Amino acid sequence: MMTPFSLTDEQRAIQDAAFRYAEAELHPLFARMDDEDWYPEHLMAKLGADGYCGLTAPVDLGGAGMDLLSAGLVAEAFAYWNTNASFIWGPHENLCLNNILRNGSPEQIARFVPGLISGQKVGALGLTEPGAGSDALGSMATRAVRDGDDYVITGRKMFISNGPVADVILLYAKTAPDLGPKGISAFVVETDTPGFQVAQKLNKMGWRGCPTGELVFDGMRVPAANRLGAENAGVGVVMSGLDIERAFLCLPSIGAAQRCLDLSLDHAALRRQFGRPIGSFQMIQSHLAEMATLIEAARLTAYGALAACDAMQHGEGGRGTIHRLCAQSVMFGADMLARVTDLAVQIHGGSGFIWETEVNRHYRNARIASLGGGTTEVRKLIIAEELFRERGLSLR
Repeated sequence: MMTPFSLTDEQRAIQDAAFRYAEAELHPLFARMDDEDWYPEHLMAKLGADGYCGLTAPVDLGGAGMDLLSAGLVAEAFAYWNTNASFIWGPHENLCLNNILRNGSPEQIARFVPGLISGQKVGALGLTEPGAGSDALGSMATRAVRDGDDYVITGRKMFISNGPVADVILLYAKTAPDLGPKGISAFVVETDTPGFQVAQKLNKMGWRGCPTGELVFDGMRVPAANRLGAENAGVGVVMSGLDIERAFLCLPSIGAAQRCLDLSLDHAALRRQFGRPIGSFQMIQSHLAEMATLIEAARLTAYGALAACDAMQHGEGGRGTIHRLCAQSVMFGADMLARVTDLAVQIHGGSGFIWETEVNRHYRNARIASLGGGTTEVRKLIIAEELFRERGLSLR
């Protein structure tokens, strides 16, 4: 895999090892996951046992002590060989585990993180709701009402990656609805708590084998000790987490796109028409050149954004240059992936239209990239607003 960004020798070794591991352990699962919408129940425990969970967790907790960029390199390698498996691991690793590490108290980290690092517990993030997607904060309807030493949580969450199989969920709920987005609190909840239910497991055109569902919280009683941070301070947890999520999300897109380029190069060299390999035709060469250039540009953008996230202080995020960089990274990565997978199908011709071919799997998976973690439209709003702010210009 090409890595023109200035990586350290250690980072290159991490990516190379993850690449070889994913080829051996994850790629053999890809076809069945996509064909049967099969969730490999052994996967997270296997990844935990092999040291691929808790990459950003401290070594004394059993983690690998990596920076975010190094963890992102693992995500890129995983997605190259099995994008679907990477999107079981990614929400667990980045959206849940890393957020608890960044925002949890020592007691909360000691309670919840070891099980997530071992892979014996599967993590998820509970933010989006049936009526709250792009306006996830303002339109949030899930309530958490204080009752003595507990909170009673009532509401629904929708499109939750790992939701149907999660043991631990980083959940957001309104604790002061009159304050709007400033009245949200974050909680770590365990799904074996009475009042939790999986309403439905969703059947998706892509990311198959990655369980996604609608979750119900019906009077779920959660100890106040499970609240992450201060009451009504959840927006800070949300926004710092979303910035990292957006930067991190681009790396699997790059891995999948690189796989499509490599498959297309092989096909163009072997497929013969008019007595010669199709790769000898200038139009096919044009497609391949465009794919390679888009991938490298997205890679540089994503690596830079993740490196900036590594320097982000606690409580930062959701504003400023880092907010713009992360939105740019995931927006460009989504556009890149859509174009690269489309060209890969075009180069493969009729075989690319067949469900079971690998480029077809990536083509279907690519459509979510412009929706997850905030839509492309929202990303553009963030970028433009921050550009005006950086220039000291007001639109009010």
